[in-house]
Amino acid sequence: MLLKTLLITSLLGWVKCQDSQIMTLEEKTVIRDQIVEMFDHAYGSYMKNAYPADELMPLSCRGESPGPGAQQRFSLTLIDTLDTLVVLNKLDEFEDAVRKVVTDVRLDNDVVVSVFETNIRVLGGLLGGHVMADLLQQRGERMQWYRDELLHMAKELGHRLLPAFNTTSGLPYPKVNLRYGVLNPLSRTGTESDTCTACAGTMILEFAALSRLSGESVFEEHARKALDVLWQRRQKGSDLVGTVINIHNEEWVRRESGVGAGIDSYYEYLMKAYILLGDNVFLERFNIHYSAIMKYISQPPLLLNVHMHNPTVSVRSWMDSLLAFFPGLQVLRGDLKPAIETHEMLYQVTKQHKFLPEAFTAEFRVHWGQHLLRPEFAESTYYLYKATGDPYYLRVGQSIVEKLNAYARVPCGFAAVQDVRTGMHEDRMDSFFLAEMFKYLYLLFSEKSQLPIDIDDYIFTTEAHLLPVSLSITKPPYQRNHTETVPLPQEEDLFTHSCPSMETLFPNNPSFAKTIRDSYKYLTGVGRAVHPVPVRDIDLPFHDNGMEPVEFLKSMGISLTPLNEDHKGVYLVKLVAEVSQAPEEEEVVPHVVQLISPPFLGRTVITAGPAKFGMDLTKQEHGVKGSIAKASPYTACVPVDNAAQLKGHIAVALRGDCMFAVKARHLQDAGAIGVIFIDHREGSNSQDTPLFQMVGDGDSTEDLTLPLVFLFSQEGAVLTSALKENHNVDVLLLPKERQLGHGKIEKPAGMNIKLRLAEEGELEDGAARGPTLEFVLEKDGMILKEVEQEAQHKQFCTEATEEDRTEPYSADSSQNTNSNSAPDHC
Repeated sequence: MLLKTLLITSLLGWVKCQDSQIMTLEEKTVIRDQIVEMFDHAYGSYMKNAYPADELMPLSCRGESPGPGAQQRFSLTLIDTLDTLVVLNKLDEFEDAVRKVVTDVRLDNDVVVSVFETNIRVLGGLLGGHVMADLLQQRGERMQWYRDELLHMAKELGHRLLPAFNTTSGLPYPKVNLRYGVLNPLSRTGTESDTCTACAGTMILEFAALSRLSGESVFEEHARKALDVLWQRRQKGSDLVGTVINIHNEEWVRRESGVGAGIDSYYEYLMKAYILLGDNVFLERFNIHYSAIMKYISQPPLLLNVHMHNPTVSVRSWMDSLLAFFPGLQVLRGDLKPAIETHEMLYQVTKQHKFLPEAFTAEFRVHWGQHLLRPEFAESTYYLYKATGDPYYLRVGQSIVEKLNAYARVPCGFAAVQDVRTGMHEDRMDSFFLAEMFKYLYLLFSEKSQLPIDIDDYIFTTEAHLLPVSLSITKPPYQRNHTETVPLPQEEDLFTHSCPSMETLFPNNPSFAKTIRDSYKYLTGVGRAVHPVPVRDIDLPFHDNGMEPVEFLKSMGISLTPLNEDHKGVYLVKLVAEVSQAPEEEEVVPHVVQLISPPFLGRTVITAGPAKFGMDLTKQEHGVKGSIAKASPYTACVPVDNAAQLKGHIAVALRGDCMFAVKARHLQDAGAIGVIFIDHREGSNSQDTPLFQMVGDGDSTEDLTLPLVFLFSQEGAVLTSALKENHNVDVLLLPKERQLGHGKIEKPAGMNIKLRLAEEGELEDGAARGPTLEFVLEKDGMILKEVEQEAQHKQFCTEATEEDRTEPYSADSSQNTNSNSAPDHC
């Protein structure tokens, strides 16, 4: 009877727990309506305050200002949002937006753009918009005026991107001028030698769709060729690829391998190219890569980068937020257990920091605090809900909605978060926020019957644009491509060539996903109730003569006690573990840029952040002095063209477009003796934003020997204004505590002080009555020498005994002592 009662109680508890996660249709409707209102707020703010600019600056309530590398006059956000308008059933707004794009947007501007970003955002947006416009037209309800204008624009843009593929390898240049191409003297590009793996490997969906829809095979040809090169250059032993590759000689520049920034969508597009195009070679390549990822990179629930040539060793202890897409890709692969594990880890990080930081450590501390309203976590949440039907993921989606409204919403839209630790906003709202975030959130809370399209008929690009999976059967593939075929992997599993099913994944076990999640529920410590850890006895069977393992365990700090005679050969094991507090975040030593030439003469001192690589200025007694000169190009992401002016000078360069280490190498090669980087984010300053240490690019930075410091935008403006107004500006780079004019900080005199409570009447006549605190000075703890009379010395020795009731305290912590005994000389 007792057993039955316990069983019934347990079942009721389980049901109650499950019910707490269940979301009613009414609740889902409320949240879906809330998402639509949020979208209206963001999209309306862009159209009112920013259009036709590319993106909205939500704090300034205006369109994005032109800047280095900015993609201007695309109306980028509008194009990126076209198919989102259809998914959210805003068909009137969609038709109006298509008219605006067709009428207002030009693609022949003299502007240098990222091939990767232009492909996924603009070309993908035009194709997704065309597919939706064509669908609505065929239904006879809307868009009857439409004559494939978006497709014609997509084809024009595709031709303007093709010059980037004019390399001996077939890997594209990272940038192209839309009017002048790459090699034209007026193009202002074409000097780059490197590109990221994702940049070269994330073209096939858009380019193949463009070829199938336009009938021009050249686009798919080039995209397939780039994928062939990346596949051929994989490390054959590990089947991993690096992060950055040389587009001319096909050699790897950065050999760090992971699933986050720099590689992420390469893997995604191999899987999705198979789904969209039906070409087995893409699935075969993906499966081989995926086996390598799960063997070397996946350390559930973590995904840590490794060296492609030595993949058994992690090369960094932090992860970037872009890897949050990977659980969604694992759902497509049918590998749900690690998908659930990694997603739960990411969810716990969002609970701790409100949003996913741009990078966070394996201990879940902030490595880089910025949050750009990235949608990858919402994307994986959507995929997991579709795969499991588990209402838990609706609650995760609800938390995303609530945090966006609470911490990112501003009067003119939604603002990125400059640092999740401070909650400070950044004046940007990237186009992907409208293209992806609202699409995934709306779909998460919508029934299929509530959508204007059958979402299962489409594949999402990496920018969440919709391409019809029917392309592979309605448009014949281009026959003359030379995609390399590969042998099948030796080990295959259930989902190597088939999609997963609920019956196979969760046979009669609806709580399967929950049992996996529960292992990671308190991964970051958030929400865990504090309870004393119970002592557990573990019985380990040892042979009578098994003293070798016993001694070995003892050497590891594990003590063993034999049990009674009834359990001969069995020991009671006491595990003694030293629990240490996780180390705090590394302290950032403030540096300064001190202007020392006339008219400044050291009076102008600018706060700067240090670097974790290059010369260590804390070890340079007098800092580094030199005249400053601006790099050209200002971002220094390519070899500079004013090396003569920079030689022997401290270079000034703008943050952005590439890694700090890349810029530093170019400037060091030009002969600069130091570098001052200035933040490209308008309005940033050291008062509102914590200083940080610049980090390298993942590879060795031992070759960089020049000093490097970082200035926020407002502090950098002081420096650039000084350079503009004065022909020559000399500066000193050094730690803040060593700046000129700063008096040397004297070390305070330290002394050990003992306190003891004297009883009434114990002190000499004339002293205060009642319980009294008496200070006792110990000579050994003093830096300042004092001459004392012999009588005072004897009193000191008498009172400094083990009976004193308090520990000695030193004003100088380095002189602190825990001994209660009298000094040796007493």
